[in-house]
Amino acid sequence: MSNSILKLENVSRIFTQGNEELEILSQVNLDIQAGEVVALLGHSGAGKSTLLQIAGLLEPPTSGEVIINGVDCSASNDKKRTEMRRNEIGFVYQFHHLLPEFSALENVMMPNLISGISKSAAEENATELLTMMQLEHRLSHRPAKLSGGEQQRVAIARALANKPSLLLADEPTGNLDEQTAEMVFNNFVNLLKNRNVGALVATHNTDLAARMDRVVRVHDRQLVDA
Repeated sequence: MSNSILKLENVSRIFTQGNEELEILSQVNLDIQAGEVVALLGHSGAGKSTLLQIAGLLEPPTSGEVIINGVDCSASNDKKRTEMRRNEIGFVYQFHHLLPEFSALENVMMPNLISGISKSAAEENATELLTMMQLEHRLSHRPAKLSGGEQQRVAIARALANKPSLLLADEPTGNLDEQTAEMVFNNFVNLLKNRNVGALVATHNTDLAARMDRVVRVHDRQLVDA
């Protein structure tokens, strides 16, 4: 029985510039299972970010279907898309975007508190996530007191705070040196596997990509196995 977390079916994206149409993606198909970590490769401008935004319900496809955890979101209204993003999708970017006035623990608690979860439950969940990211000794530190790798690990923990079924990451180690990127990557994958989260990870790092479960590439507006 399939346990599909993200399914893209014949997804295309066309942008209009004046009187011209620019096709970025054409008839893209993708299926990611629970606990599967898929690397997304492609040269700059190939359409990786557009694909992530469509998968994350941040912009609609021109045509095709986006199905997340069995729910067809293609024709969903803004309220439903926002609800799906909050409950089913986590996002990690190249830059951590942590709130500087809050501690690591408070940053990770924030999504739970916004969702209406009690402070004690949010703190327990955040502590567990940060411990799994090997940051149990940094709970009370604000971002300015954390290294780049530690800040990114906090951002990853925050993205998983609401127990999403899907995580989308755009160059999550792209701003880190090689040794730190290796450590963050290992913590990242271990946490995804532990929580059975499906993930699509855009990266230029082919060495890290080769260590994920599968590699796909945006090439000539389509998605191909790499």
